[in-house]
Amino acid sequence: MFDPFTISLIAICALAILGLPISHAMIASSILYLWLAGLDMGTAAEQILNGLYSGYLLLAVPMFILAAEIMNAGTMTQRLLHFCNAVVGRFRGGLAQVNVLQSLIFAGMSGSAIADAAGTGRMMQKLMTADNKYPASYAAALTAATAVIAPIIPPSIPLVIYALVSDASIGFLFIAGILPGVLLAVGLMTVVAVDARRKNFPVEEPVPLRQLPGLTLRALPALMLPVVLLVGIRGGVMTPTEAAGVAAGYALFISVFIYRSVTLSQFYTALLNSGRTTASIGLLLAGAMVFNYVVTVENIPNTLSALLLSWELTPLQFIIIVNILLLLLGCVLEGTTILLVIVPVLIPTAKALGIDMVHFGVMAVLNIMLGLITPPYGLLLFIMTRIAEVPLRAIVRDVMPFLFVMFAVLAVVALLPDVVLFVPRMFGYGG
Repeated sequence: MFDPFTISLIAICALAILGLPISHAMIASSILYLWLAGLDMGTAAEQILNGLYSGYLLLAVPMFILAAEIMNAGTMTQRLLHFCNAVVGRFRGGLAQVNVLQSLIFAGMSGSAIADAAGTGRMMQKLMTADNKYPASYAAALTAATAVIAPIIPPSIPLVIYALVSDASIGFLFIAGILPGVLLAVGLMTVVAVDARRKNFPVEEPVPLRQLPGLTLRALPALMLPVVLLVGIRGGVMTPTEAAGVAAGYALFISVFIYRSVTLSQFYTALLNSGRTTASIGLLLAGAMVFNYVVTVENIPNTLSALLLSWELTPLQFIIIVNILLLLLGCVLEGTTILLVIVPVLIPTAKALGIDMVHFGVMAVLNIMLGLITPPYGLLLFIMTRIAEVPLRAIVRDVMPFLFVMFAVLAVVALLPDVVLFVPRMFGYGG
């Protein structure tokens, strides 16, 4: 009655609804497809593994995760918070502004929204709710919103994964994320400034300006990490994978030998935490790659590309359709799954329409990351619900103004490619 591919899609949905992790559901349904289609599973495994043997880019993911864990284990994040407080903490709603600024800076080190929320985000939640300065739901909503900046500012784990599926330059992708990330931060700071006056948020005791040079000097080794990575990658000194290893080594060196803030047991804990996170991402990658093999066998990307091209869409119309599709999927699916399964199907059409792959990648990642704070399946909202111990509906209510501004930034990024490509072109990008 149904062909093998349709049965495999039904199996994925059914297993996911029954509570099986999406990675396991994709692997199980893909095996079911291969069995029903009469394809040799050994040949499929061999082809998938052959594609991985030269795919060193994936090694960057665990290294960036380890770098973030080491920074959380030491005092690097606290020093960054003190620096941010000295810069913007003196204004009304200063702690909320610090929350945004620290995410912008920490984003250049972790590359992960989850790492940002679980690390400095947890600290900011405690600081903002101490002595009832800010409502717990507002602090949690802001922390969730600011964490979205991390996957946009380089280094970015989602951009690494996009580079894997699109063959776009990871170096130019990293640089292209800088301006959109800054726009997100400016937009969130604007909302905070309006809320601070409307809700009469407290004014923190200003840090004397004479202390700013000292605080900057103490935070400088941590602040230099993204600079070292970008200069190294664009200067041809290191590949993105090597840069990820340098990030982990640099974070360990600074924490142990300069700040002297990481013990052997803390380093061991950081290794365990990064291993767990890497394993969960690895399972998603494995499931997506197996299912992508099924999609390729069925020739879905080329079929969809031919169908969309037959509609004679303009690049602008295609971008609008893609954004609507990704936003809808982001409400119910995990971001990495969308990036690994859905985006590769859209890439051939984007290329055929002449859409720049760097612009398309930054736009897609930004869109998918907004799904982390978009109800009903906002992973960051769930994380902050546990951290803040407040009802989900309260966080959803307070996150909506931030989400509205972030959608506006997404519209700018989607409709004005020059906003994304301006910085890469300064470094010689020809797109």
